[in-house]
Amino acid sequence: MSNQSLVTQPAPLFSAPAVKGHEISTVDLASYKGRWVVLFFYPLDFTFVCPTEITAFSDEIDSFTNLNTDVIGASVDSQFSHLAWVNTPRAEGGLGEVRFPLVADLTKKIAADYGVLLPSGIALRGLFIIDPEGRVAYQTVHDLGIGRSTAETLRVLRAIQFTREHGEVCPANWTPGGDTMKGDPNGSKEYFRKHG
Repeated sequence: MSNQSLVTQPAPLFSAPAVKGHEISTVDLASYKGRWVVLFFYPLDFTFVCPTEITAFSDEIDSFTNLNTDVIGASVDSQFSHLAWVNTPRAEGGLGEVRFPLVADLTKKIAADYGVLLPSGIALRGLFIIDPEGRVAYQTVHDLGIGRSTAETLRVLRAIQFTREHGEVCPANWTPGGDTMKGDPNGSKEYFRKHG
């Protein structure tokens, strides 16, 4: 497993089987060029923290869509396991309807390419924001027992998009509508005078 950051690098491309809705199809990352992508890895189907994350992202899909962003989930399970999980009701530990594709990384190559594959053969909880040019703009990777926050993912996505659009930088704990900074020694003083 590589510990090297992918940020600023081209996102490793893949084409793999996936479950979209209740159908098996293919996800080709290259076809998402021109849009933002949130790609997240989770350890295994039919586990405990994973369904809470997947359903949380699914429930917030309109917020991502409104930011010109597609969400893709991935694990080392097969597309048939994904389909069985989607077809299991939420009340029984299943996913029910998922409004984005779940990629089957049965060969484990995608997780390895993104540096999140553990020696045990499952993926860490890695999350990557890929920009419309196909470069990784953000990544976070953490241990298995901690679920991710859709609100924080959206906050970071909005901050990245803001800096790209306006050329200003976002200070700690920035949220939309908050003060930003000019990214130079003199221009930043305006922010520091206001918040000093």
